[in-house]
Amino acid sequence: MSEFKRPQDDGDFQVNFTQLKPLMNATEAYYESSRCLFCYDAPCIQACPTGIDIPLFIRQISTGNIDGAARTIYTSNHLGNICGKVCPTEVLCEGSCVYNHQDIKPIEIGRLQSHATTQAILADTKLFEKLPDNGKKVAVIGAGPAGISAACELRMLGYAVDVFDAKKHPSGLALYGTAPYKISNDDVLREMKYLEEQFGFKTHYSNRISTREEYDNLEKDYDAILLGIGLGGTRSIRIPGEDLTNCEGATEFIETLKLDHINANIGKKVVVIGGGNTAMDAASESARMGAEEVVLIYRRTKLEMPAYDFELDLAKGVGVSAKFNVQPVEVLGEDGKVVGIKCIRMKEDYGDLIPIPDSEFVIDCDVVIRATGQDKQRGLLDVLSIKYDKAGRIAVNEHFQSSQEKYFAAGDAVNGGAEVVNACAEAKQAARGIHAFLNDK
Repeated sequence: MSEFKRPQDDGDFQVNFTQLKPLMNATEAYYESSRCLFCYDAPCIQACPTGIDIPLFIRQISTGNIDGAARTIYTSNHLGNICGKVCPTEVLCEGSCVYNHQDIKPIEIGRLQSHATTQAILADTKLFEKLPDNGKKVAVIGAGPAGISAACELRMLGYAVDVFDAKKHPSGLALYGTAPYKISNDDVLREMKYLEEQFGFKTHYSNRISTREEYDNLEKDYDAILLGIGLGGTRSIRIPGEDLTNCEGATEFIETLKLDHINANIGKKVVVIGGGNTAMDAASESARMGAEEVVLIYRRTKLEMPAYDFELDLAKGVGVSAKFNVQPVEVLGEDGKVVGIKCIRMKEDYGDLIPIPDSEFVIDCDVVIRATGQDKQRGLLDVLSIKYDKAGRIAVNEHFQSSQEKYFAAGDAVNGGAEVVNACAEAKQAARGIHAFLNDK
């Protein structure tokens, strides 16, 4: 039974979705930063996909140089504030902290990162001087982490940059797909506004670019195009009843929750299908929204679950239960609505996953959420005649250049779905690849 009541207003919602990594005050940041050993060849740097000089920015915080700390962070990661909150620091930088070897709590690197960057954002601190305009233009498709990070880097290199996004707001899954207890919408939008004003790129919202004609026009007007298109909707699991009312994809569920949380579709008994971090978020969010019972089902063992252990613990901590070696076979309905889900138990047989005969059972529920991965953007890539691999990911070279020389790509469309910080790291490399390509030409 969930301990949370259905929120009736924004105040209730904020209580249910209290931030996991609340913002530090100056005193907390000082004492926490003073614990750092400032390691030589620090393992936390090696664990960060964007290579932030973590000991340096922590030392800068401890000596009162907050602007310097923010500059150190943003030099390596243009979405430094968002990543400080949403990164799985438990398995990246903080997971690599040397204190872990001494059974001492690791430095709270993520919260320190958020502290320094938040101060810079609130003060509208100008941290960088852009290069003079070089007379060349780049179009960025997608205002998610990859697109925004690339736009910032390209502006630093002197390019005029226009970002086009199909949605009404920036930052992609950082806004639409990240659990509210990890980061608030206000925090995301505040950093987006800060970056746009700081670096001077232009963002065109509600502006979907999808047809061959639209891309032909961009090719005429811009010297290069970066695809930060991310992934599509939730992938179908192809079982009967999947089209019933109240059976929806996790990506779509989380987006609705983030943008219109009071009116989000929350059932009394919810079943979440999947074993990734998105499944954990959808389950945790359902419980925090007041669902009486939330059950997570995964077709393999707990050890094989791709989600981080701390994400599963977080879900269990709010009342979510989990069933392993269980595969859905049919969503059951009455009058077009979900009333349950039929499952079968699974076992491994010489490496193959097979159903156990006569082991079917039914879980009563009124909502089913499919956290079964997202479709790739193959349709758009076919329109552009861009090559992709068997998994539907855009094929790129070491400079993140696609098979069409004018097109570069980064983020989930290339890596198949990773962390925000990975998208930021790839996008910077892609921007530098564009720079090298245009200068070579």
